[in-house]
Amino acid sequence: MTAQLLKGRDSAKQLQSELSKGFSELAADTGVQPTLAALQVGTDAAAAGYLRAIRRACQGVGTSLRPVELSEDSSQGEVQAALTELNEDGAVHGIMVLEPLPDHIDSTQLIDLLSPAKDVDGVHPLNAGRLAAQREPHFVPATPAGAMRMLEEAEVDFKGKRAVVIGRSDIVGKPMALLLLHRHCTVTIAHSRTENLPAVARMADILCVAVGRPEMVTGDWVKPGAVVVDFGTTYVDGALKGDCEQDSVAEVAGKFTPVPGGTGPMTNVMLMRNLLSAYRRLAAAPGI
Repeated sequence: MTAQLLKGRDSAKQLQSELSKGFSELAADTGVQPTLAALQVGTDAAAAGYLRAIRRACQGVGTSLRPVELSEDSSQGEVQAALTELNEDGAVHGIMVLEPLPDHIDSTQLIDLLSPAKDVDGVHPLNAGRLAAQREPHFVPATPAGAMRMLEEAEVDFKGKRAVVIGRSDIVGKPMALLLLHRHCTVTIAHSRTENLPAVARMADILCVAVGRPEMVTGDWVKPGAVVVDFGTTYVDGALKGDCEQDSVAEVAGKFTPVPGGTGPMTNVMLMRNLLSAYRRLAAAPGI
């Protein structure tokens, strides 16, 4: 068996076109330029790279990016003051706090302080809780939201299927598990301490891997014909690797998101979709 490769590029281009139209129409109606603020503390290369990718995504849909760059030695109070200013700025419709942060900065305090109405990353407890309870409005983290859109477009059958999510992060593993649960899957969340992890993975009709360990999952972990979603993004000797060993997994799976080119192209476009939702809500009810 050779898997059908699910590539996000075509889906991302179509969604980008739809979002560009939506932003343009709203800007014409309201006279307000939609704006995403990205708060970065320090000069971490990964955070800087993500900022560049976000800038490209904003340019692709016709919205503006406001980078807020603070020095590495900024205090907790200084960072919180900058975030509070963005929360209160009516010209800012979405806010992201870029990670990693310096060790002396408490990210939990920042997330709690972030305005839920501008939390386009979906990390605030209120948005996470609304996702868990299936209550609108909420923002879904962009990476799992993009993966779900790809699976839906590939006509994956969710109802009654057994799904295994390897990884329990707040921005990928947990929300992905909830999204699958909401579509009537029977969901298991596994992780590095799960006993007999390969056997657990082999039970899955839908296997999602988000652990950040390059090529950890091999073909013998996969149920024949399963749908496999690889969220991994680790550079090894200059090459981007997923959490799955691509050749062996593709020989067993029915559908498979490769790395690179799978879920990655969808992530920042889904972030822009969250920004459009925030823009619509804030334009309709300024000051919330």
